[in-house]
Amino acid sequence: MKAIRVHEHGGPEVLRYEDAPEVEAGANQVVVGIEAIGVNFIDVYHRNGLYKIPTPFTPGSEAAGTVRAVGEGVTEIREGDRVAYAMERGAYADAQAVAAWRVVRLPDSMDAVSGAAIMLQGMTAHYLCYSTFALREGHRILVHAAAGGVGLLLVQIARRLGATVYGTVSTAEKARLAREAGADEVILYTEQDFASEVRRLTGGKGVDVVYDSVGQATFEGSLDSLSPRGYMVSFGQSSGPIAPFSPGLLAAKGSLFLTRPTLVDYAATRQETVRRATDLFAWHASGDLKLRIGATFPLADSAEAHRQLEGRKTTGKIVLLP
Repeated sequence: MKAIRVHEHGGPEVLRYEDAPEVEAGANQVVVGIEAIGVNFIDVYHRNGLYKIPTPFTPGSEAAGTVRAVGEGVTEIREGDRVAYAMERGAYADAQAVAAWRVVRLPDSMDAVSGAAIMLQGMTAHYLCYSTFALREGHRILVHAAAGGVGLLLVQIARRLGATVYGTVSTAEKARLAREAGADEVILYTEQDFASEVRRLTGGKGVDVVYDSVGQATFEGSLDSLSPRGYMVSFGQSSGPIAPFSPGLLAAKGSLFLTRPTLVDYAATRQETVRRATDLFAWHASGDLKLRIGATFPLADSAEAHRQLEGRKTTGKIVLLP
């Protein structure tokens, strides 16, 4: 079969399209013949070494396809099932052996591209709104990168829960997409100081929670956008890691809370994974949650997909096709 392999950390050019051994299902595993692969920033962090993992490796943490083989001990998934999964590294390939407990069946109404696009980013948006900070009607929130893959889903889910949503984007076109997703106000951070604009829009009160996937470039402004006892949810670092700081800064800015959540801790069991995925599938089927596939690339062109993602040249989700 074919797979992308990384032999040394670096830029997109280290993503090599190579022959790879066929995979087999071990105990409590299934082999999925992959039809679509979701591209996420965690793939970039693995590739460039920001998250250290041994080389060589195959990147990718999310895919959809059809089960080809079932290992010993697997009872809930069968050969021939159409499935999707997330948080199993090695998805940039024609097939992958994955832990069966992470795999969920796709509804008949959902194709593989949508299945690959919704799992990791959709479950991220789900846990951010329901678990990390339980949104309810009347909450005011700030979503950075509101036209990105997580951002567009996060805006839609937050609006379903009755929150007032302020989003930041870099271009007028991205602002249009964020508004279409339901954002009440959209701030072009390339033209305005977003923290000052949030203060103006909220009458000086600030927001209850900031969902920040950008990291270094937005951190201080995000803290300045919060109301006293507000929640800073830092769930990504597309601009680079946040510099060390004194916890006293949180006190000085209003007794703020700071958390750095990851999906692995919020989809830690099969029950939790299935619950989040089931909600997402139902909302998608009803039209309440719309996916935007920003671009698709052949698996062999993974390097270009990474360049597009890192250059913020796409909106919504990037999907690779073996």
